[in-house]
Amino acid sequence: MNTLGLHTFAIAPVWDVALIEAQMHRIRPHGVGLFEIPLLRPEEIDIDATVAFRERHGVEVVCSLGLPAWADVVDKPDDVLAFLKPAFSVSKAVGSAALSGVTYGTIGRTTGAAPTVREMNGMCRFLERAAKDAAAHGLKLGIEPCNRYETHLMNRGIDAARVIERVGADNVFIHLDTYHMNIEEESFASGFGDAGKHLGYVHVSEANRGVPGRGMINWADAFKALVAIGYTGTLTLESMNHVDKDIAGGLAVWRPVAENPDDVIDAGLPFLRETAALVGMRLGG
Repeated sequence: MNTLGLHTFAIAPVWDVALIEAQMHRIRPHGVGLFEIPLLRPEEIDIDATVAFRERHGVEVVCSLGLPAWADVVDKPDDVLAFLKPAFSVSKAVGSAALSGVTYGTIGRTTGAAPTVREMNGMCRFLERAAKDAAAHGLKLGIEPCNRYETHLMNRGIDAARVIERVGADNVFIHLDTYHMNIEEESFASGFGDAGKHLGYVHVSEANRGVPGRGMINWADAFKALVAIGYTGTLTLESMNHVDKDIAGGLAVWRPVAENPDDVIDAGLPFLRETAALVGMRLGG
């Protein structure tokens, strides 16, 4: 059985245990076993409340982030690594096994050209160091390819696989997102296949970031492709229902992604579970 996860943005723009707790009567019946916590500002996370929430409900958590606008992993790697240190500490403290997301660059920053040799060399050197820091905290480090409008550094599963093979750290994994894949990959089969053994986490996100099943994603194809490579990890619903101000611009989110925000959970989660079941994948409890 694959764990079914839910990103905080489906409920609230920040991780706030009280806000999440108030929605648990709607969420738990859908078999959600993991919550993704965005660490845009790690110091704001209430660690004790988060641990208590996780233990109270018997769920897992995973932490993620996109690097802030000032972060430059090529020219200022020391500054970016210093920014990541509290994120690693918080991830470990709340019980996450990894820090994932756009850990290699800034969402919304592009040059209008392919990455240069200097950029690729600098990014890989940075990830080597970040992977060591993550390992020192007992964590894995995820790298999420994003579409060409959000980054020019890493867009496809094959791009991420090549970076991982070059970096050579055994605690780095690929984090793919169906929203980005729908733009960049030839097919879900090729994207997930190219990630292969390095695939460690998946965002299931509709083409308009709204309610799964009400957009352009061919969900049967996506789930078939995951079954074909034997993926047994987490699939987390990511909907930009509520987005923190520090990241909304980079994601180009300026209008509601669902006419009725409640439908993301009430209709989207059942749709994902039912569609996965049709191709032999058991998603959630």
